Amino acid sequence: MQERKYDIVLFGSTGFTGNLVAEYFAQNVSLSKVKWAIAGRNPEKLEKVKNNLLHLNPECEDVDILECNSDDLQSLKDVTAQTKIIITTVGPFAFHGEKLVEACVETATNYCDITGEPDFVKTIYKKYNDAAREKGIYIINCCGFDSIPADAGAYFTAMQLPANETKTVKGFVTSSGTFSGGTFASALNAMSEMGKNMFSGKKKEEKGENEKNKTKRRIESKIYFEKELNKWALPMPVIDPWIVMRTSQYQKDVFGKDFEYAQFLSMQSLPQAIGLVAGVGMVIAGAQIPPIKNLMLQYRKSGEGPTKEQRDKSYFKLTFLGESETKKVKTKVSGGDPGYTETSKMLSETALTLLDNLGKLPIKGGILTPAGTLGTLLIEKLQSKGINFEVIE
Repeated sequence: MQERKYDIVLFGSTGFTGNLVAEYFAQNVSLSKVKWAIAGRNPEKLEKVKNNLLHLNPECEDVDILECNSDDLQSLKDVTAQTKIIITTVGPFAFHGEKLVEACVETATNYCDITGEPDFVKTIYKKYNDAAREKGIYIINCCGFDSIPADAGAYFTAMQLPANETKTVKGFVTSSGTFSGGTFASALNAMSEMGKNMFSGKKKEEKGENEKNKTKRRIESKIYFEKELNKWALPMPVIDPWIVMRTSQYQKDVFGKDFEYAQFLSMQSLPQAIGLVAGVGMVIAGAQIPPIKNLMLQYRKSGEGPTKEQRDKSYFKLTFLGESETKKVKTKVSGGDPGYTETSKMLSETALTLLDNLGKLPIKGGILTPAGTLGTLLIEKLQSKGINFEVIE
């Protein structure tokens, strides 16, 4: 890659999560080693962000402010052309994400985001994967709680099983925490699309097409009682399993042939699980009706989010059960507040790990996954920053 003015640009720094990413950089990334800048559509708000960063680190006097708009392709190209990597927290990505990906492809710029929106990721994969691979750039989606704990955790679990055996891994999520306005809007948009697909039958058709040449699944995707954990397991309709399965295709030496992964929410009781299913179903149904969807969006507005005290009390834990022909293993990935504190850390460290390894990675570019691109490099970096990966038994 030709020399550029910046190593990393943080796009969306005036938003709730984007501001936390900027704070993480201020506290952990020296400008003398990594040249970074903040970007967004409102220079006045960005100036306020910079002033707050100065209280954390006087070095931030040298942080540049770049103006661009997620709806203005040329402004995005003007910014991406100046940096090796751009990281974005600007969602919902279905509305505000594609032009930035297009700009990165046109300017040969690497990219990391925190989306958890399946339709957005699948759309950009179909439209830009070939071009990104040809240009040798890395477009890495899902670098936050969606989907790094699942993605890197499944990778870590598969590493504990014999290399030449067929493997299955099941992930079980336990977490606490609340959400910001931007996250809620992204989730509601994803649920809206999920509902449209359910009611149209689109998902069923896609599944039949994709599974046509596959053997019967070894992991059942239904509510069941997991004796190993003494918990009820509720299948999660999230992007994580798809990301893990894509990683398994990029890292076949770790996952082997015919790998399977499923992900569940870990629940104490069956009534609790059934109640959650009913609640989510009501939200999906409501998201199909514009007036109700707009009303739900008022519940938490963009820029609003949990306080530091609330975040400090939050946590996540993913327990994995891995199995092959001759071995079983139980592993765990855990950390603090999943949606914001740890998401900001995971996004930042993914970009920094990518920066450190540009030109050295076995995969040469494309629309990719975090563990599929960075593998053990990412796990080691996250472990060094307080996200725990451990073998339980």
